[in-house]
Amino acid sequence: MEQKPFDLITFGEVMLRLSPPRHARIVDGDVFEKRAGGAELNVASGVALLGLRTGIISRLPQNELGTFIKNRIRFVGVSDDFLSYDSDPRARLGIYYYEMGAAPRKPTIVYDRYGASVCGITMDDIPPEAFSSARMFHTSGISLALSTRNVAIETLRRFKENGAQISFDVNYRANLWSEEDARATIETVLPLVDVLFVSEETSRRMFGKTGELADIMKSYAQEYGVKIVATTQRTVLSPRKHNFTSVLYSAESDAFYTEPPYTGIDVIDRIGSGDAYVAGVLFGLLKYGDPRRAMQVGNATSSVKNTVPGDLPSSDFKEIDRIIREHNATGPVSEMNR
Repeated sequence: MEQKPFDLITFGEVMLRLSPPRHARIVDGDVFEKRAGGAELNVASGVALLGLRTGIISRLPQNELGTFIKNRIRFVGVSDDFLSYDSDPRARLGIYYYEMGAAPRKPTIVYDRYGASVCGITMDDIPPEAFSSARMFHTSGISLALSTRNVAIETLRRFKENGAQISFDVNYRANLWSEEDARATIETVLPLVDVLFVSEETSRRMFGKTGELADIMKSYAQEYGVKIVATTQRTVLSPRKHNFTSVLYSAESDAFYTEPPYTGIDVIDRIGSGDAYVAGVLFGLLKYGDPRRAMQVGNATSSVKNTVPGDLPSSDFKEIDRIIREHNATGPVSEMNR
């Protein structure tokens, strides 16, 4: 693959996350913990932590909250070269409130993102050189659901025209748009997509697909020319205990890749674990060009993300490599890093 300044560039909204401490409730608490988050930033930061160069295209308010987000983006190793800023006095950063669950109480999310500065982003905010600067471009259905839709789609097309691989996570959110609107919009971009992340539930409900999971995954390659299709498989035992694995299909080899699940995961914070999976798979494809290795890295990065608070991952390659080796070990493994 041609060498370019960036391995991966993503496009999407970066948000402020406010959470009550530990398992307190939104309706009761007086204190919120402040963190940065957003699907495409989570992916970019995960790939950067594993050792590749990434950047993000987004728009922030030109105020203290925007500076907080910019600093967090830099801290997690993601380039801020393609950020633009909103100097309007009414500029705002999208917010979401997250309340952790504890069985039988489920986690709760409340969004406050209407009119965020990113919704005013235009193609003029993106430097033309960005489109030829990356080996791969990634965005998600969240960016298509918001008022950033037209810019996200045009950005995707520009990267494709300049030779980048295209990664797309359907990431359907029912509180953002209807299944009908989502299907009609996403079907227009699928012919441009090389790497597709889509859940079995979304495939069956939103895309109306039937049959065995293997046939459903292959259908995206047959109908749209997608080269890699990945589907995660999470078993929720309780809000604090999950099992996790995935299935990845490669059209080039016409083969499926999976492995035994990570079991009994201690879930400290589930938010961002799906994005961590995407990051791991994209890293594996960009670094090794190996679908099986990409699946293994994705499973490990997603599983370990559940164990740390906040949206953003925190695992470097050394930790992920150790987790993969221990997952595949047949004998005893050390209970502590020494």
